[in-house]
Amino acid sequence: MATTALVDPDTGLTQAQLAARHGLRVAGERPTLVEYSRRLWAYRHFIAAYANAKLVASYSNAKLGQLWQVLTPLTNAAVYYLIFGVVLAQNSVPNYIAYLTTGLFIFNFTQSAMLAGTQSISSNLGLIRALHFPRASLPLSTTVTQFQQLLASMVVLVGIVLVTGEPITLDWLLLVPALLLQAVFNAGVVLLVARMGAKASDLKQVMPFILRTWMYGSGVLYSVSLFERLPGWATTLVQFNPLLVYIELARYALLEQAPLLNESLTQLWLVGAAWAVVAGIGGFIYFWRGEQEYGRG
Repeated sequence: MATTALVDPDTGLTQAQLAARHGLRVAGERPTLVEYSRRLWAYRHFIAAYANAKLVASYSNAKLGQLWQVLTPLTNAAVYYLIFGVVLAQNSVPNYIAYLTTGLFIFNFTQSAMLAGTQSISSNLGLIRALHFPRASLPLSTTVTQFQQLLASMVVLVGIVLVTGEPITLDWLLLVPALLLQAVFNAGVVLLVARMGAKASDLKQVMPFILRTWMYGSGVLYSVSLFERLPGWATTLVQFNPLLVYIELARYALLEQAPLLNESLTQLWLVGAAWAVVAGIGGFIYFWRGEQEYGRG
């Protein structure tokens, strides 16, 4: 049975034509990608303020307050060093303490961002339903929060590297672009898991297992030279692991004798940049396509 559009008797126009004449749009309609990007940029101050507020609030009930930004990575490093450096005696890696903490802090940046990003939509439904704003502001703010915590970790890491005997070199400057590439990669991945987490609430239960497996495959706790024992195709696949790439870039910048799986520094930078572009753009488009779905249902 065919349906007919309702026509206004006074104007002779359909409802859709009347809406178009008066500039009315469907509530919650997804804007174009360019328009969405423009709106998101307009909310950059909100993203920064919201990220800073979440960082402060996360330590508000602790007596030592934001000092835990330094104590937490130090405690994690101490535990892993006790297990892998003392009990399992990873003596084949020069300056294992600095090697371990560099990998641990770099990996934790992505791990923490993804865990927080998975719940960035589902845990803010009240805010989403009450206010109209680009929803990407929420997962991006979690990335900014974790980046702020990373900066505190880098202060600790630099201290560890110096205390363990590593010299200050010009290569240290390479740490800055390496962290920026990882931050762009994280932003894209966080947008990806934010949309997935909004649809599947069980994802937050699965994510810790995924990240733990990813950590073991990224050479965080042991020498990456162990990957050379894998079959050729597997070694090649591991070389394109984005987190392994960012960890190796950081180790190359800070440590003089760190074992690297990929001897070509140029290839490391190219792979790291490619992952940042693919994840950043791909994650943003994927999240934007679901903009009208968040907070409904």
